[in-house]
Amino acid sequence: MAKQKINQTEENLAQIEEAVGRTEKFVENNKKNMSYGVLALFAIVLLFMGYQKYVSKPAEEAAYNTIWEAEQLFGNDQFEAALNGNNDVVGFLEVINEYGSTASGNLAQYYAGICYMNIAKNDTTSNANNSFEEAIDHLESFDSDDINVKAMSIGAIGDCMMELGDKEGAAKKYIAAANYKENVLLTPMFLKKAGMTYSLLGNHEKALELFTTVKTDYFKNLENDDIRASDEIKKLIAREKQYLGK
Repeated sequence: MAKQKINQTEENLAQIEEAVGRTEKFVENNKKNMSYGVLALFAIVLLFMGYQKYVSKPAEEAAYNTIWEAEQLFGNDQFEAALNGNNDVVGFLEVINEYGSTASGNLAQYYAGICYMNIAKNDTTSNANNSFEEAIDHLESFDSDDINVKAMSIGAIGDCMMELGDKEGAAKKYIAAANYKENVLLTPMFLKKAGMTYSLLGNHEKALELFTTVKTDYFKNLENDDIRASDEIKKLIAREKQYLGK
């Protein structure tokens, strides 16, 4: 597979060189009619078009065709194999290494982060902390405009921080996840997690504020909402009021 990728890269570079050669020939034949500034701009545009056609687009397609098998393993909770790959499947780490600048390479950062987090949760050794830190690194490298996935990635960083004992940092990440483009499903979930974390920190005023926001903004019509969720948030509010003597 690696040899095939190298051959493909060399072929793409050869095509770009050929395109550059044609550009130079065109410029040589027309330089009397073109200013140096126009020539330079023309050359840049052609080089960009060549890169997009012969390097960027093929890389996007190759990454897309490569990542899906690791996604299948991920969907079956085979996190170790999905992350590192095996004899038959290219893992997310290799996708990042080979195609990091592509959309699939970016998505692989998210998958790798979640894999590391799940591996760490099942690791009873001292290596667990290293895996949580790796998870944070990959999740922070992930970028997306998708409301759900980006919010989940921020929240997952908070989960890793909680596991590492950084409750303050985790609470801030939960709030950041909640505030990343309001979402009726994820926003109240992360506000609740932030409230529970602040309660653990002993900041019951902040916890009460967050729980009250969830109840007020997301459970306005209790009869139309999940009764269990509504009852739970009311119990959390009552608990924080009790802590505060209200």
